[in-house]
Amino acid sequence: MKYDYLIVGAGLFGATFAERIRAAGKRALVIDKRPHIAGNVYTESIEGIEVHKYGAHIFHTNSKRVWEYANRFAEFNRFTNSPMASYRGEMYSLPFNMLTFNRMWGVRTPDEARAIIESQRKACTITKPKNLEEQAISLVGTDIYEKLVRGYTEKQWGRPCNELPAFIIKRLPVRFTYDNNYFNALYQGIPKEGYTLMVERMLGDTEVRLNTDYLLSKDELDALAEKTVYTGPVDAYFGYCYGALKYRSIGFECEVLDTENYQGNAVINYTDKETPYTRVIEHKHFTFGNQKKTVISREYSREWTVGEEPYYPINDDENTALYERYRLLADKEERVIFGGRLGKYRYYDMDAVIESALIAAEEELSHGSSSG
Repeated sequence: MKYDYLIVGAGLFGATFAERIRAAGKRALVIDKRPHIAGNVYTESIEGIEVHKYGAHIFHTNSKRVWEYANRFAEFNRFTNSPMASYRGEMYSLPFNMLTFNRMWGVRTPDEARAIIESQRKACTITKPKNLEEQAISLVGTDIYEKLVRGYTEKQWGRPCNELPAFIIKRLPVRFTYDNNYFNALYQGIPKEGYTLMVERMLGDTEVRLNTDYLLSKDELDALAEKTVYTGPVDAYFGYCYGALKYRSIGFECEVLDTENYQGNAVINYTDKETPYTRVIEHKHFTFGNQKKTVISREYSREWTVGEEPYYPINDDENTALYERYRLLADKEERVIFGGRLGKYRYYDMDAVIESALIAAEEELSHGSSSG
């Protein structure tokens, strides 16, 4: 066989795995059905601005190992994610913090904010939340729920909050400080030159074939390598034999504007029901750009159907049970390693994708050396 590994998917998992096994002297072929590398972290230069084509990707991690690994392939800036929420023209800080509470109620101290939230929670007398609405109110009270949670969540999931399971919001970040750094992470930033170049450096001189759909030529491609690393949808790999796992999808509306600064922030969530999109991204603010024009993306959450790009796994009881059936099939595939968001049917932050790929490569190389 020409290659040691066929890697299906040129995103972060595939690129990390490819880099590690190449460093160990193994040969790999990376394929991707898209016309570009980098998967959902793909960035494209428009008007001199690195545009996140598949939604905002802010790198954040508490793992020194992952941070140092990522910094081998990109220079990161000091970007700190401090999104804002717009509710019918009123602007609030996210995550929920003293700036939010001051805007909401005019309070200035943590004790005042705690007292209001606690009184609203008690007034609702929810002891065992039966759905997302009750769960959210039991965590943050009614005012924050009505203005900053309900509309956004219903747009995100396409159904009323009282019909959504409580587990979706296990916790809501509430801070009684004037700190609007969204991520509690030791390390945070965005590659100054974009994620695409970062992934390109990770892939190095590994052979890459784009516009190549693995599932259309599976037997032919599998024959090229000793093993396959598969990062596509696990249910698609098995021909949806048990039925399709469910996801939410996202539509993007990108626009170049003839202004230097459209909204003054990288991310603004629209939490009222009337605004059809969930958020607006202004990409230049990720890298502190001073270009004469700006590029924005509006995001629309929508139902997913087979053939569309899947984004958010719906990890409810039904789909978790269905994935478990596919996982048992996957475990029997001795020549295939399943990885990434779609291969494992779970939502991964970028650092977790890289870490899982590092571990998978280490286990594979260790197994190979011990068996050899």
